[in-house]
Amino acid sequence: MTDYLKYAIDLVAVLLLALGIKGLSKVRSARGANQLAAVAMGLAVIGLLVNYVGVPTFNTQAWSWIVGGSIVGGVLGVITAQRVPMTSMPETVALFNGCGGMSSLLVALAAALEPIALDATGPVALVSIVVSVFVGSITFTGSIVAMAKLQGWLSTPPWMQSRLRHVVNIALAVAALVGAIEMVRTTGGATGLWLLVVASSLLGIGVTLPIGGADMPVVISLLNSYSGVAAAAAGFVVGSQLLVVAGAMVGAAGLILTQVMCNGMNRSLVSVLFGGALGASSSSSAGGGEYTNITSCSVEECALTLEAAERVIIVPGYGLAVAQAQHTLREVTRSLEAAGIDVTYAIHPVAGRMPGHMNVLLAEADVPYEQLKEMDVINPEFPATDVVLVLGANDVVNPQAKTDPNSPLYGMPVLDVQQARTVFVVKRGMSAGYSGIKNDLFDLANTSMVFGDAKKVLGDLLVELKDLGVGK
Repeated sequence: MTDYLKYAIDLVAVLLLALGIKGLSKVRSARGANQLAAVAMGLAVIGLLVNYVGVPTFNTQAWSWIVGGSIVGGVLGVITAQRVPMTSMPETVALFNGCGGMSSLLVALAAALEPIALDATGPVALVSIVVSVFVGSITFTGSIVAMAKLQGWLSTPPWMQSRLRHVVNIALAVAALVGAIEMVRTTGGATGLWLLVVASSLLGIGVTLPIGGADMPVVISLLNSYSGVAAAAAGFVVGSQLLVVAGAMVGAAGLILTQVMCNGMNRSLVSVLFGGALGASSSSSAGGGEYTNITSCSVEECALTLEAAERVIIVPGYGLAVAQAQHTLREVTRSLEAAGIDVTYAIHPVAGRMPGHMNVLLAEADVPYEQLKEMDVINPEFPATDVVLVLGANDVVNPQAKTDPNSPLYGMPVLDVQQARTVFVVKRGMSAGYSGIKNDLFDLANTSMVFGDAKKVLGDLLVELKDLGVGK
């Protein structure tokens, strides 16, 4: 009876998790989908407890550890989710990936050290332990390094930017392979186990530390996939079909997301992970040069142009998130909509720090999801647009991606904002984006720069629109 109950709980949990992942693809259903996934994880814990009812070795102390750990983890998760700002969401995702990798690593270590107690004997379990330890260690240390780099706690050492790092990483990979072989040869020997743990952990650091901030979102997405693979391997270790299925889904979803981000940034995964000698290189002089035709304007001039417009497209970027200006932006667009002006939002796949960053940011400000349009949908609409308001975006609106074959951005899908009649770019200054190159958009005759913090500029713009009677 206990087995049937466990299988029923696991089946419901898998279905809820699948529905949760599917629901995350749309803004309207994302909140409910997240809650479904949380319920699925709760059922997974219950299923685990049900599975061990009546097992002699599973005593009260074991129950206390699982229930207590679930409560502590749940409370910490709630506190973190409530306090983390949108600008720190990539770091939070990296931390969660690291926690997932560490969980799989600990499960594999427990199975390796106490195989009889966890019923983790046999060749399948041994190979699964090796995979879980290897991937879990890389995921944990790599995710922590990614989080620290995004937070500004770590920087890349000079020697990590040379070919020497490839030699070190290859040596660590070989050491990890030797540890894995030793584990299999001695049927779970401690020497091979700890060599595998140490070498894999250092390899995670060695691979992630040289990667720059522009590519870090791709790495976080890949580490998310790794955490799923580690979880699936841990599922084979402890004989949990739920963990195998859930890990496989997370692994596949993370890999697909990684590919989407690489396409959106015009980068290959090899160039992101290895760079330098093993990756794609670009001319250091490509995309350089000075600005020669910059036109700046006041907030008042921007308001007058918006007042006369019939169609306006907003292009949000990371600068909008940093300024926490999404709510002020929503007030501005409400005024424009009340005046009969058509307003939509152009969302680039890698705007912000990771896919969906801008969608969630705008959802916080109650922007209708129907107004959020993806790049492929919105690009044909720019020629018929009166005004484009670019807020903190840079590389994703750079025309060099289509006009300059020598530019590092060439071939990257971008928003064709330059085709609109008038473009206003709100920026603090003339600093470059993640690519480090100039933006040809700023030199165009139909582009005007509005310098200042996005929140202050939008606040002043709202005042000017009200003075003009827009939206009244």
